[in-house]
Amino acid sequence: MCVPSPPKRIAPASLALGLALAVTGCAADAAEDDALTLGYFPNLTHAPALVGVENGIFAEALGDTAFDTRTFNGGPDAVNALFSGEIDAAYLGPSPAVNGWFQSEGRALHIVAGAATRGTGLVVRDDITDVEDLVGTTLATPQLGGTQDVALRWFAREQGWEVDTAGGGDLSIVPQANPETVDAFAIGEIDGAWVPEPYLGRLLAEDDAHLLVDEADLWPGGEFVTTHLVVSAALLRDHPERVEDLLRGHIQAVDLVDGDPDTALRAVSAHLETLTGGAPDPDLTAAGLDNITFTVDPAAHSLLIGADRAEAIGLLEPVDLTGIYALDPLNALLAEDGRERVAGLEG
Repeated sequence: MCVPSPPKRIAPASLALGLALAVTGCAADAAEDDALTLGYFPNLTHAPALVGVENGIFAEALGDTAFDTRTFNGGPDAVNALFSGEIDAAYLGPSPAVNGWFQSEGRALHIVAGAATRGTGLVVRDDITDVEDLVGTTLATPQLGGTQDVALRWFAREQGWEVDTAGGGDLSIVPQANPETVDAFAIGEIDGAWVPEPYLGRLLAEDDAHLLVDEADLWPGGEFVTTHLVVSAALLRDHPERVEDLLRGHIQAVDLVDGDPDTALRAVSAHLETLTGGAPDPDLTAAGLDNITFTVDPAAHSLLIGADRAEAIGLLEPVDLTGIYALDPLNALLAEDGRERVAGLEG
């Protein structure tokens, strides 16, 4: 039986996660028998999920396990769904994964694979030609406490600016859904946004827009994790064979996106149209996929850096990430194919 821990002080961005735990007591005790529900976003940084669902890769890999999906706009909402047992696995950015680990004291989830690196940045209006021009502007991020939200707030801190979670300070940071951001930018309600693909490319397609900050330029070697595959601790504990099947599908999907761009583009475009109701521009989608590196390597070094940054800007308390990665199932599958193992924080 899972026993809830006493309440602890939490940062504003983690409030929703803390409330979810308060309601449920703890993460779900066990995954539903013979079923797996996967969460993901309609983002190109989640292309392995888009391709894996659209082409039936996950359903085939899971065999007799009933497969279902849910989509989200931001990581904190997906983590809440993991906490409540609504989903069993999710494609997540690093900040929500770390927040979920912290709030559950390591009991709710584990990172079992990488999925994508790169593919994010700050798009602004053409009259904003220098970083200093950002003072006094309004910029959007997908969700408070999400990966791009932390990235922008850290960037502001590096410039010596003050920002807060209510949209005040030297610049106003306004979390909102990515499709709303595209519309808000088009009509002049915001001056820019720190977003992932394909929304980065969609903003750049506007006549009055340019990329002011490519996030890859801010990381050593230009590589930083954008998306992980995360599973609930209950799924890993009670149904390790199901996690193995999911990982087989994940590896196949990543290989397809990485090695067969034409097939991946068709699958991604078709699935985004299903999810959003509109057909994405094929040229923008192709360019966006080219702007992302798809890999099962979780780029663990960047997780520590990201957690330190979230702590520095007040969105996370000090957290021990030992054990957050559970990469043995992935490495066993990679070894079967004669492929190189990937490393977590413990090597």
